[in-house]
Amino acid sequence: MTREEKQEQMFELWLSGNGIEFVNQEAERSYRERVTRIKDAIQLKKVPDRVPVCPFTGLFPAYYAGITVQDLMYDYDKAAAAWKKYVFDLEPDAYMGMFLAPPGRFFEILDYKLYQWPGHGVQPDRSYQCLEAEYMKADEYDALIQDPSDFWVRVYFPRVFGALKPFEKLAPLTDVMEMPLTCGSFIPFGFPEVQAAFKAVLEAGNEAVRWAGVVRAVDQALQGQGFPAFVGGASKAPFDILGDTLRGTHGIMLDMYRQPEKLLRALEVLTPLAIRMGVSSAKAAGNPLVFMPLHKGADGFLSDQQFRTFYWATLRKVIMGLIEEGLVPFLFAEGGYNTRLEVICDLPKGKTVWLFDNTDMAKAKEILGDTACIAGNVPISLLTLGTAQEVKDYCKQLIKTAGKGGGFILCNGAVIDDVPPENLRALIESAKEYGIYS
Repeated sequence: MTREEKQEQMFELWLSGNGIEFVNQEAERSYRERVTRIKDAIQLKKVPDRVPVCPFTGLFPAYYAGITVQDLMYDYDKAAAAWKKYVFDLEPDAYMGMFLAPPGRFFEILDYKLYQWPGHGVQPDRSYQCLEAEYMKADEYDALIQDPSDFWVRVYFPRVFGALKPFEKLAPLTDVMEMPLTCGSFIPFGFPEVQAAFKAVLEAGNEAVRWAGVVRAVDQALQGQGFPAFVGGASKAPFDILGDTLRGTHGIMLDMYRQPEKLLRALEVLTPLAIRMGVSSAKAAGNPLVFMPLHKGADGFLSDQQFRTFYWATLRKVIMGLIEEGLVPFLFAEGGYNTRLEVICDLPKGKTVWLFDNTDMAKAKEILGDTACIAGNVPISLLTLGTAQEVKDYCKQLIKTAGKGGGFILCNGAVIDDVPPENLRALIESAKEYGIYS
């Protein structure tokens, strides 16, 4: 099949609500209307009924329900009730799922080092925070390039999970070949500390399954009432995979100058892995949208040449790999992308969504409007400190600017956590009041 046929197949799967038990025919009709509204915007249809509104909520359901983020991450029943309360009360066209509130107990079991979270370095009512460091050393590029999976298991995991430090003692799995060359590789599995690490893995797996069951139940309840999930899968830009959680910002910045060739080779190695991650997760969910947060590509973070060479070259390959499988990359362009617009427009028409934060939406519409669906960019400062009327006034003008002719999804520019509920309600109502096409 062509990529267009594959995309239609994925959208039909999403539209069909395969496996969803709708509470009644009205819920099923609402579900299909909402998915169609988003599909039409993505495919740049000129005659949708109105602008879709899909807020990018992070931990907002906790604050809205009057519970703490710690409650959200540890009490799955409270988390489920909070998510349903938000969606049923405010009625967005689609919702961001509970994957944004991962299970705290899971990370406790593995002694996670990469983040702080409520009860582990962060106050109960605050969001989790990344702890950047060089979890991959500057001289370890060759090991990563030669065998990424081996590097992850025997080098990276022991550094970011305290409970898995004994994995450093494991032999490479590829050493297991002929009979006389096999037994020695299994000796580390007999070490008490390695066995304890595997017990932690099993316990963490059980906790992950318990949490996933709650997530599935929430999705079934929300979708059964007619509300689709906004995204199906997830992936990352290869530069961000390296820069966020392996080398860290400081490390990768030095690498661009000190060992650019190895950095470029590593980015190429990570590219098919990023494609695979997006394809497998989206197809498992039956939803074509693949969420990709872009952390280090913003204006001023890299020079134009660095962006083209180190960031965009492999990110575009990931985007195209997903498109070829009929999926829709949903790219969260954090920060400003005003100097990047002429570069990122080099993509097939009607195949991507770009969620903008601090980007000039008139300029984005002018440059990308014939190529990609754009989304955003209601400021988080306005949602936090403004009035409901100010939010509506901003959204009305934004819809007029970016929504003309379709190809626009009304959304916030940065993740919503603790904002006044009346302001988020105003954002959602604005699309229904001002976003109707004549």
